[in-house]
Amino acid sequence: MFAALLLSFAVIFIAELGDKTQLVAMMFALRYRWWVVLAAITAATTLVHVLSVAIGHYLGAALPAHLLGILAGAMFVFFALWTLRGDSLSDDETSRAQRATAPAFFVVMSAFVLAELGDKTMLATITLAADNDWLGVWIGSTLGMVAADGLAIVVGAVAGKHLPERFIQIAAAALFLAFGAYLLLENVFPGAPLPAVGSGAVAVVVVVGAALRALPQRLRPPVLRPEPAPPESVHD
Repeated sequence: MFAALLLSFAVIFIAELGDKTQLVAMMFALRYRWWVVLAAITAATTLVHVLSVAIGHYLGAALPAHLLGILAGAMFVFFALWTLRGDSLSDDETSRAQRATAPAFFVVMSAFVLAELGDKTMLATITLAADNDWLGVWIGSTLGMVAADGLAIVVGAVAGKHLPERFIQIAAAALFLAFGAYLLLENVFPGAPLPAVGSGAVAVVVVVGAALRALPQRLRPPVLRPEPAPPESVHD
C-alpha cells in the first residue's frame, strides 16, 4: 500500500501542476481565507478520488495486468501531450469564480468537484487504481492534489504571483512522457532489465523533445515557442 501511496502522490502532484484547478485555487485564495479554500479542496478531492479509485479498481479487476500496463503507459503519454497543450481559465469560468456569493466553503468545493470531473488528474487516478492498491492510490492521490493546490493557495494568498508556468508545463510533460514510456517499454519487453527500460524512457523524452524543437515554430506547442521579446522603450 505504501508504494502505491507514494507513486500516486508523485503522479497526481505532477499532474496538478499548471492545471486549471490550480488556477482556480489561486483565484479563490485571493478572495477567501486560505484555510477555507484548503478545506474545501480537500473535501472535493476526497469525494472525486473515491469515485476515481472505484472505477479504476473494478476496471483493473476485469483486465489482464499486461494489458493494463500498456494502457497505463499510453494514458501517461496522453497526459504529457495534454500538459504541453496547456490549460487556462476561460473568461466565463473566471467571471463565475469572481462573482461567487454563496458561503465560501460550498462555493469552492462545488467548483472543484465540477472542475475535476473528467480532468486529467481524475483520469490519472483511475489509471493508477487499475493496477495498484486502491487504498494507497486513494490516500496518495488525495494528498498529492491537496499538496499541489495548497502550493497554489500559498502563491495566491501570500505572494500573489503565478508560478513560472512555462517551466512547469515543460517539466511536467517530460515527467509524464518518461513515466509513460517506462510503462510501455516494461510491458512490451517484459524480460528487459530495469536499467535498460529506464534508459529507454529517458531516450524517448530526449528524442521527442528534439523532434518538437525541430518543428517550425507555428507547429510547435505554444509552450515550446520562443517568448516574444519585450517592446523596446522609446527614448527621446
